[in-house]
Amino acid sequence: MNASAPSIAEWADRHAGRIMVLPAALIILTFALFPLIISAYLSVARFALAPGGFKLTFVGLLNYRKLLVGTQQYHFLGTFQSLGAVAWIFLGLVTAALLLWFGRYLIGGGVTVAGTIGRFVSTALAFGIALLIAATILADGFPGTFVTTFFYVIVGVAIQFLLGLGLALLVARPIYGRSFFRVAFFVPLMVTPVGIAYTFRMLADMQKGPFAPISRALGLGEWAWAMEPWSARLIVLLGDTWQWTPFMFIVLLAAVENQPREQVEAAHIDGANGLQIFRDITWPAIAPVAATVVLIRLIEAFKIVDLPNVLTGGGPGLATETMTLHAFIAWRTQDLGGSAAIGYILLFASTVTCISFFNYVVQRSRRYQ
Repeated sequence: MNASAPSIAEWADRHAGRIMVLPAALIILTFALFPLIISAYLSVARFALAPGGFKLTFVGLLNYRKLLVGTQQYHFLGTFQSLGAVAWIFLGLVTAALLLWFGRYLIGGGVTVAGTIGRFVSTALAFGIALLIAATILADGFPGTFVTTFFYVIVGVAIQFLLGLGLALLVARPIYGRSFFRVAFFVPLMVTPVGIAYTFRMLADMQKGPFAPISRALGLGEWAWAMEPWSARLIVLLGDTWQWTPFMFIVLLAAVENQPREQVEAAHIDGANGLQIFRDITWPAIAPVAATVVLIRLIEAFKIVDLPNVLTGGGPGLATETMTLHAFIAWRTQDLGGSAAIGYILLFASTVTCISFFNYVVQRSRRYQ
């Protein structure tokens, strides 16, 4: 006993770091990896109630085929129409840009197998999204939940970033009452998504809502925004922007206020205008933070479900339904296999998007540091 005690103590001392991390690693594996594996099996199986419980039948890639080329294609990818002139021009411009970007990598040196595969996957996803947009939105078709999700992600995050950056630059200036505005602009982030959804549902009520008298005064009558696909999407986008712009604002404000003051003062003395100072001093200083906060918001944006569920129920039709809401509705109807398949396609799309953004934007922004 006495001879073995020192060796155990020495072993524990050598591996103290791993021992301390082990409980957290086990918890993560239990609550994250295990459900991921179970859902992967569900995505290739059919769930059915059976006497005394349920039955899972292996069906291979049937759930994925239904979503991509089968009976659920209209729901997931959308209803396609023949491409018109505008759609072909859009698709041509996107294709040219992607080929130029990929070609510059191949002839620029430093080509690796992993880098080539990663850029090929990113290019394929971007082209696929562009093709879906061309065949649905630009061709008078009807976009499915895949395109709708990327609409909220790309357009929503872009608007929120621009608004957050603008507010941060404004509040960072020595204006009257800026302490009040710092608190006021941050308030929406403290409200739950469901609360925001119900708030905008009441605000957008054109019968009894606060804007109903204004709508009637302008001759619009009781505008049925929930019955028109694009107006319904824009209302959901407006609620999402109101909720998440404060997140962009508070992080970018901290970055703006930490920019080198000496350089700004020297630029003012040299006669530089506001645009020149932003381009040459402010943006290089905040670019790494800006890229990181957009990446965080991208990850969160793919999970939007509360607002379309409460505001429109995914309607009219499928106009505002996202992939997360699509998966939830499938799960609620006991189509667990289809729900898991949607979840894994969402996982693939969000992972490729976020990794691409990290590699091609976040890492490049660190050159300014």
